[in-house]
Amino acid sequence: MLMMRLTQALIEKRHWRWLYYLVCFLLPIVGLGLSLVLWTRKDKPAKDLGRSGMGITGLGLAIQFLTLCTANFIPLPGTISSDVTSLLASTMRISTPLALGALSGLFCEKCGVVNIAIEGMMLASAFFGFIVGLYTQNLWIALAAALFTGAVLGLFHAVLSVTFKVDQIISGTVINILAIGITGYLNRQLFMGTVPQASPGTFPILIHTPIMDTRLIELPVLGLVLKEFLDPIVMSQPLGSVLKGVPLLGPTILNQQPLVLTTLILVLVSHIVIFYTPWGLQTRAVGEHPRAADTVGINVFFVRYVNVMIGGLIAGLAGAYFTLESIPAFEPLETNGRGFISLAAMIFGKWTAFGSWGAAMIFGFAEALQIFFQNKGITVLPKEWGWGSGYQFIGMLPYVLTMVVLAGVVGRAVPPAADGIPYEKS
Repeated sequence: MLMMRLTQALIEKRHWRWLYYLVCFLLPIVGLGLSLVLWTRKDKPAKDLGRSGMGITGLGLAIQFLTLCTANFIPLPGTISSDVTSLLASTMRISTPLALGALSGLFCEKCGVVNIAIEGMMLASAFFGFIVGLYTQNLWIALAAALFTGAVLGLFHAVLSVTFKVDQIISGTVINILAIGITGYLNRQLFMGTVPQASPGTFPILIHTPIMDTRLIELPVLGLVLKEFLDPIVMSQPLGSVLKGVPLLGPTILNQQPLVLTTLILVLVSHIVIFYTPWGLQTRAVGEHPRAADTVGINVFFVRYVNVMIGGLIAGLAGAYFTLESIPAFEPLETNGRGFISLAAMIFGKWTAFGSWGAAMIFGFAEALQIFFQNKGITVLPKEWGWGSGYQFIGMLPYVLTMVVLAGVVGRAVPPAADGIPYEKS
């Protein structure tokens, strides 16, 4: 019970809170100071490191402040604290398909294949995942079907763009049109004029499930730790009731479903794979200079095929979010342009995993903000003007932000040198 006692002490004793403030705010400020020192140096690597450090520490300070607010460590007047919690939780949920779509494009473009078919892959995966879940009544089989659909469309894109050297923009457009046509046609044939059977629902919020039911106790290492520190009474409680006292695992992060939490892990894994593994080195070499990579023995075609299929799998996961985790239903054009916003997030993030995730969070925040404004009755234009409520202007925020990013950042962001160029083996 040592962990629970420490958590309780952190919550109840005032001096523990001040110690937490010190750790949360002092360390980022020290990091910001060191970043400024590096940024003032003349050599470019130090300046780049300092610039990155300032961005990371600034983001860290913002996250620390918001998590302290959501954990009620910093009490805010009225209902502002719960509003902040709700807004951040909505931002995480809404940004999930955007972040996954951006990671899908990242794997494709790092190896030199432009993939504007993310929208079609997401739409088709959402549909077939929903259909399989409807007839099997099993969410995990439905998730596998969504992933399989994304991988198949990724393979199709690779065949067209890598083997047959079709213009990659045309190939992606073909897949988008194909996905819209197939899902629309099958949706009408299967459901028009009929009463569909009950959906299996959506993935549950894991922290609402008792710890014993999550089977964490059966895991090799974690199970031993849980047996050591948690008694049977605690094991029958929901996971969230045990972890809710930890500020950094507050309601913003804990009250999420599996795919949202999986996205956070996938961002870290993607960064490590692309920048710190031999496969990532081969991928970047093929994307920058495929002929040089071929000269040293790297199979350019194989690397591009595998990465485009990985991108298809991740896009399939993004599609599964819409019908297996967000809403247990399918509507034509349900993805609503989020595949293209994902590409904007990837470009905004300078073709990096963490940058793409951060950009997706910005886009997600813009959409969550317009939902928040509508729920609170906040309008852009005064109602007495007679021009409507102004909700339409708020609803345009994510798409206006996409255009601003593409217009203002594309010129400065440098893609992989061989991006979009078919490779001709000599």
